[in-house]
Amino acid sequence: MSETFTKSMARNMFYGGATFFFLLFLALTFDTQGALPKRDHRENITPEVVRGKHLWETRNCIGCHTLLGEGAYFAPELGNVYPRRGPEFIKAWIKAQPTHTPGRRQMPQFNFTEEQLNDLVAFLKWTSEINTSNWPPNIEG
Repeated sequence: MSETFTKSMARNMFYGGATFFFLLFLALTFDTQGALPKRDHRENITPEVVRGKHLWETRNCIGCHTLLGEGAYFAPELGNVYPRRGPEFIKAWIKAQPTHTPGRRQMPQFNFTEEQLNDLVAFLKWTSEINTSNWPPNIEG
């Protein structure tokens, strides 16, 4: 073997590496496309979930909270709040805001109706059932 690195050797390494990583990319893409339908739970979307998502978006909840790791980090993660706290706690907490506790961040009072609270809880329940492969890793958000 020659002790010098030639242009043809460099070209062959480049094409070989590019081909390898392109094939790896394709394999991972097909694997992901095959796995995603098994994780999908769109059939569980109810009108309550849709209305709850609308409340989540129009009240800019993501401006303070994270949902499945996305959003602001001012307030707790809510992607797993339903199994952690339960529906009655969530509704009571939203109704009790703001708590006026000194030194604590305060959530505004949205004056939700009971139906709106049920819709928001349905959305949070639906979100908690998404297979996120244990993301976010912090169970308490």
